Amino acid sequence: MIDFEKIGRYSKAGPRYTSYPTALEFSEDISLDKYLKSLKDAPKDQPLSLYFHLPFCRSACYFCGCNVVYTSKEDKRLRYIDYIKKELAVLVKHLDNSRKVIQLHFGGGTPTFFTANELDEVIQSIRKSFPNFSDDAEISCEVDPRYLNEEQMKVLQKGGFNRISFGVQDFNLQVQEAVHRVQSFEMTKKSVDLAREYGVKSINIDLIYGLPYQNLETFRDTLQKSEMLGADRFAVFNYAHVPWLMKTMRKIDEQTLPEPAEKLKIFKYTIDFFKERGYKMIGMDHFAKPDDELFLAIDKGELNRNFQGYTTKGGSQLIGIGLTSIGEGNGYYAQNFKDMKSYEESIDRGELPLSKGIFLTDDDKIRKAVIMELMSNFKLDIKRFEDKFKVSFQDYFKEELPELKPFINDELLTFDDNHIEVSETGVMLIRNISMIFDGHMKKYIGSKKTFSKTI
Repeated sequence: MIDFEKIGRYSKAGPRYTSYPTALEFSEDISLDKYLKSLKDAPKDQPLSLYFHLPFCRSACYFCGCNVVYTSKEDKRLRYIDYIKKELAVLVKHLDNSRKVIQLHFGGGTPTFFTANELDEVIQSIRKSFPNFSDDAEISCEVDPRYLNEEQMKVLQKGGFNRISFGVQDFNLQVQEAVHRVQSFEMTKKSVDLAREYGVKSINIDLIYGLPYQNLETFRDTLQKSEMLGADRFAVFNYAHVPWLMKTMRKIDEQTLPEPAEKLKIFKYTIDFFKERGYKMIGMDHFAKPDDELFLAIDKGELNRNFQGYTTKGGSQLIGIGLTSIGEGNGYYAQNFKDMKSYEESIDRGELPLSKGIFLTDDDKIRKAVIMELMSNFKLDIKRFEDKFKVSFQDYFKEELPELKPFINDELLTFDDNHIEVSETGVMLIRNISMIFDGHMKKYIGSKKTFSKTI
């Protein structure tokens, strides 16, 4: 049984924090030569995961925290496709493109803001550049139901897309108008039905709680309508209001945002709602049917987390392609330029558009391993960790371990010489627990950097 009184207490006391996987800060001083060497030297048997950022939207959704280019001009989309193709041509010069691709994801922006022909051109370029897709590759696309038609769906089917994530957020009209995204239930259902008609086996629905004018009653109605869509997974995120980072969020009247107590009521009801309907909870924000592969991965201790959320496709080298995209490899993170001019100029010079990133120290790698294991599988096999890194867990984290005591005392986790295991309630606070092992966190708190709340 989840103890929401404890969750509320920790959510009020916890620091403001959001990061992946730690509070590492990317630097513009990252070495391009060292990055290219990392691409070249990756093990030939390490699979690839490809993320393509398709950044264009017609208009702003005020809650959105993504890097987006607002436009209605077709020539901008066509020009971007040309540069995606040029970037691919540069990329394959620096890595072994015969390696197996196990994951491909189109993120945005609004990927389906591109026409069917434009999407097909991108997909064909990818298949030409990376010809070795595994038979069970996870090929997914984020979809705004306001921009999806049958011709686009035919292209996605031909391209092998087997997962679609539909952005819904909320079905209440007052909420939709406040965040500048009006989309009816009927429109959304039509898009979901179209995806099913074209053989998409896994459908996810994104919802957000904490938006303007939301309360328990209105969100209950959204949940009931969302269930009627028959999705396999739901992601229910806590809205992070960071107007100092995202200018569009300044258009939201903060007086209309629900109070923390109301958000906790919504959160509790959401968990009960999905449990009663046979869904199981994964971490703080994902719900899936019991036969979903995510649960099989948890049982085996093989669930992983990347920039797209929870996944069973671990151990791959993530390559980010397109404006602002982030990649992750063995000991590094790398991000492309955020502004179009710098992105294009780099590619025109025949270079990858690397803007910033970081190479991990041995300490970073050790701490990342602990954090990712806890956030993915909600337990840590200490002996296996010690065998891998050749360190004593108790000695290495002697300064951090006393900070676990409040969680232990509140029965949010158990800790002995062999394991750390998080309880059902503790999973709701997995970010608070994990950040104890984040060596960069104290520096950030001390420097007065501001983050979104954990709950």
